[in-house]
Amino acid sequence: MAKYVMAIDQGTTSTRAMIFDHESNVVAWDQKEHEQIYPQPGWVEHNPMEIWERTQEVVKNALAKAGISGSDIVAIGVTNQRETTIVWNKRTGKPYYNAIVWQDTRTAPICAQLQREGYEAMYREKTGLPIATYFSGPKLQWILDNVPGVREDAEKGEALFGNIDTWLIWWLTGGPDGGAHVTDVSNASRTMLMNLRTLDWDDDILKIHRIPRQMLPQIRPSSDPRFYGKTPKSGLLGAEVPVCGDLGDQQAALVGQAGLDVGMAKNTYGTGCFLLLNTGTNIVPSKSGLLTTVAYQFGDGPCIYALEGSIAITGALVQWLRDNLGLIKTSAEVEDLARTVEDNGGIYFVPFFSGAFAPYWRLDARGVIVGLTRYINKGHLARAVLEATAYQTRDVFDAMYADSGIRLAELRVDGGMVRNELLMQFQADILGVPVVRPVIQETTSLGAAYAAGMAVGFWSGPEQIRQYWKEDKRWLPKMDPETREKLYAGWKKAVERSFGWVEF
Repeated sequence: MAKYVMAIDQGTTSTRAMIFDHESNVVAWDQKEHEQIYPQPGWVEHNPMEIWERTQEVVKNALAKAGISGSDIVAIGVTNQRETTIVWNKRTGKPYYNAIVWQDTRTAPICAQLQREGYEAMYREKTGLPIATYFSGPKLQWILDNVPGVREDAEKGEALFGNIDTWLIWWLTGGPDGGAHVTDVSNASRTMLMNLRTLDWDDDILKIHRIPRQMLPQIRPSSDPRFYGKTPKSGLLGAEVPVCGDLGDQQAALVGQAGLDVGMAKNTYGTGCFLLLNTGTNIVPSKSGLLTTVAYQFGDGPCIYALEGSIAITGALVQWLRDNLGLIKTSAEVEDLARTVEDNGGIYFVPFFSGAFAPYWRLDARGVIVGLTRYINKGHLARAVLEATAYQTRDVFDAMYADSGIRLAELRVDGGMVRNELLMQFQADILGVPVVRPVIQETTSLGAAYAAGMAVGFWSGPEQIRQYWKEDKRWLPKMDPETREKLYAGWKKAVERSFGWVEF
């Protein structure tokens, strides 16, 4: 009987289970969306129990579609929306509060206070991150400070914290009945609480946020031959399967894209956009507004680092066009609508709905549309929505070169938006380098599968992963340099107009 690896990919809007064979082919998959909860402006939440229910459903459905049982799975890897924060009771498994999503901005006053107190340089030096609402630490502090009973239970050792990876691994390996309370180095590096050099929680930072250390998960390698735990025989898979791979979604995509050599980069186009550059064992401090983050750690091997440009709103802007304005019925229709016009008509859409992320990091920014005239129609708006993704990627692309001195020869791309041919061509045009899409575009799930499969010897190691990557399509730049720089200059002017909108 053939054996397989399963990846559970828990994203911002949906949960997916994918089953891969030894040649990295997708055998079967299933996917389900979950509710987006907006209690008030700037607040974004998910129901953790709904996410666990969706996870169980997609795992069962993927197995059924593949016509196999849990005993045919040799390892499970988890990948997840990063920074999204959950606190739950370790005896009951019940969350104290909804998951606070990475996009949520309620912690802006906490972050502004930290900045006023002069902590920015310390956080940058220790964690590689700016002080921002994006990360888990301030969200965890908010829950401890605002949800009754949580701090008391945390100090008694009853309350557990985790990002979504920790939550799912805990449930997969038994939940209240001995579930493993762990995370990996890549996810821990996104909390604003982990020291990049020691790969452990930083006591000075925990003290600032008044976070009890005992509520934090153990930090483990991304691919762990010692396993985080196993699924119980009486559990979801009906078999004891090692859970031994864990990567934040963007780091998983880097692994799935075989970006395992220094200087390789990928960009994932999902709810947000995330460009990662592998810097090897070097921790490269950013002076240009990027994040210094952990890429991955395989077993007892060295920790590999990356520079990352995190963009909050890209695919989410297309959803906003669909759900909030009703200009399209499905996200895929945005390309057809954008093709009804020749260009953007002179408008730019800066989608800083949650403040400006990389490379600006401005909590006071909000979304703007500039350059409106009577000439503008919905086609121009659709085109400006797509172009905003490409312009934001250019912002990060330029910052990456400034920090690393590495001029990328090409950009490997993945995620849902890479099926949009108009966007991919404009991306190549505005960057001035080729954009390359792989055969397997769900590289996030593949990266998590690779991490788990390597831990049990299903795949021999990084060299085998490199062999499986295959190119599907390549877009070459067609725009002349003068037009490119003129369009980009307009974008930069538009970005400036978004700053200073909110006061703290």
